[in-house]
Amino acid sequence: MKNKDWLNKLKPLAGNVTQWKAYEDMLDYYIALHIKKLEQATDTVDIYRAQGAIHSLQKLKTLRDEINAASTSI
Repeated sequence: MKNKDWLNKLKPLAGNVTQWKAYEDMLDYYIALHIKKLEQATDTVDIYRAQGAIHSLQKLKTLRDEINAASTSI
């Protein structure tokens, strides 16, 4: 697969408002779970894991912008 060719295959997800909203709701749910873990963590390893998970989930929320940017640059 070419560099970021997979972005074109994700266009249906980004283009469907209902599916994208459900996807974002799911990400928000998991972000909230990891924030709760972060608040309750006492071990630095658990803190770093929660921070990393939150960062990754927040990055996934920007996927729509990345898909749209790829479609305009092709």
